[in-house]
Amino acid sequence: QVQLVESGGGSVQAGGSLRLSCAAFGYTYSINCMGWFRQAPGKEREGVAGIYTGGSTTHYADSVKGRFTISQDNAKNTLYLQMNSLKPEDTAMYYCAVRYGGTYCYPDPNVFGYWGQGTQVTVSS
Repeated sequence: QVQLVESGGGSVQAGGSLRLSCAAFGYTYSINCMGWFRQAPGKEREGVAGIYTGGSTTHYADSVKGRFTISQDNAKNTLYLQMNSLKPEDTAMYYCAVRYGGTYCYPDPNVFGYWGQGTQVTVSS
């Protein structure tokens, strides 16, 4: 089983940047998709970005396109999310998740089975 540990969250002002990291431990072999998700209070969990580990194809939610960048360091089993031009509506708990199998890695929370504990991102206006 894989364990995922997120870090890098914090509080920033609108327009600022943060970089989230997600380190994967344990059974990392054959992870095909990694993704970032977020959940704001009172809202459903939503996909932010996903990446195919075998080829680096990426997918983004429309709300973050052009502002967020997902990337990976396979040698370190680490996933990143660079978040620029942050907005107050980006405030949420951010989660990293992985799935085994498949090559289409759009961040649908219903098909990712292994989750980290989350890291809080707060953007003030």
